Amino acid sequence: MEAQQIKAFIDAMASSDLAEMSFSQDGWTLRLVRRSADAATPVAAAPAAAPARSASGPRKPLPPAAAPASAPELLAPLFGVVHLQAGPGEPPYVAAGQAVRAGQTLCVIEAMKVFNEVRAEADAVVDAVLVRSGQEVDAGQPLLRLR
Repeated sequence: MEAQQIKAFIDAMASSDLAEMSFSQDGWTLRLVRRSADAATPVAAAPAAAPARSASGPRKPLPPAAAPASAPELLAPLFGVVHLQAGPGEPPYVAAGQAVRAGQTLCVIEAMKVFNEVRAEADAVVDAVLVRSGQEVDAGQPLLRLR
């Protein structure tokens, strides 16, 4: 799936009143979901094109994860490799117990050689880091627990 194709789907969805759109081609699935501004989402991550694949080959996209009753979790917006620091020897973006501000980078997910910043949607405190740097994550997988 080409970047231009993905951009065309994003533009088409933006100019329509669709709440969700899905497109599959050659083992890749692009799923776009519009979230309303008043939706009660405790964590941030822009809806993203997620290639649903694994080492064993193509697979079906994961269903949206339900929000846990105890503490909100930051969910991976797409499949890729999570990076918890800017580079080797650099300090982590966040650590357990750290207060974060809306818009602050919490981690980066590398997918198809593109680094996608995952930012906080609201002020919060990191309760726990649920993944390790360099780990492959699926779309919808919990990355951090926030309070």
